[in-house]
Amino acid sequence: MLELDNKYQIGQRRFGINWVGTYTLYLKETLRFLTVFGQTIAGPVITSILFLCVISLAIGSDRPSVLGVSFIEFLAPGLIAMQIIQQAFSHSASSLLMGKMMGTIVDLIGAPLSASEVTIAVILASVTRALMIAIVSIIIISFMVKIEINNFLLFFTYLFLSSFIMGAAGFIAGLWADKFDHMSTVTNFIIVPLSFLSGTFYSVEKLPSSLYTLSHYNPFFHMIDGFRYSFIGSMDGSIKFGIFYLVFLSILTWVIAFLLYKKGYKIKS
Repeated sequence: MLELDNKYQIGQRRFGINWVGTYTLYLKETLRFLTVFGQTIAGPVITSILFLCVISLAIGSDRPSVLGVSFIEFLAPGLIAMQIIQQAFSHSASSLLMGKMMGTIVDLIGAPLSASEVTIAVILASVTRALMIAIVSIIIISFMVKIEINNFLLFFTYLFLSSFIMGAAGFIAGLWADKFDHMSTVTNFIIVPLSFLSGTFYSVEKLPSSLYTLSHYNPFFHMIDGFRYSFIGSMDGSIKFGIFYLVFLSILTWVIAFLLYKKGYKIKS
């Protein structure tokens, strides 16, 4: 009996990270949005294309150049960045909220995964969704507008940092929200307005001096401005400050998400 008791004792971790469990959760989150590809990938891409078409038809070729390129070439990367921001937030937020509402969050809580492993897996799935949206959007829009990536390093850097921050922010919002109305409030009154008013459709140099200064401390501005720079080679802000600022925010938002999940904020009684 003693031998059997020792054989079936719950063991301790021998390694720092449960790589298999983390990858499994990441794969599960990725497959979750791929099973509804039309809603999670095709939908945002079509939205970007519709914005591009409508604005192109409304403005025509009369709009002067912006940052040294035509307005449509300026606009296209901004629209892609806007969808990256919104959809990265949406993925992690909906994952946590649906788990809470459907009662499946207990499976996540009971899994042999630490708070850091859970947050990283869910957030990286948000990054993957953002990357897929960006690639599909670029391929399709390139048939309509002259658009190409001129700096792949900055392209992936800004894409990763932007989607990581928004994935972590979505994780926090998903823990906080108790119903879809709460999530709609955050999306409609914070995420969407900030992504629209952060240089997606215009250069911030046109703003009054006070708003121009404030915009440089808006993380959404740096996400869009840096992402656009990888395409057109010019920007309103600073690469060094933008990357440093986004790296700081990515660490900060992840730490907050980690601490809230570890505490069991609104998921443990």
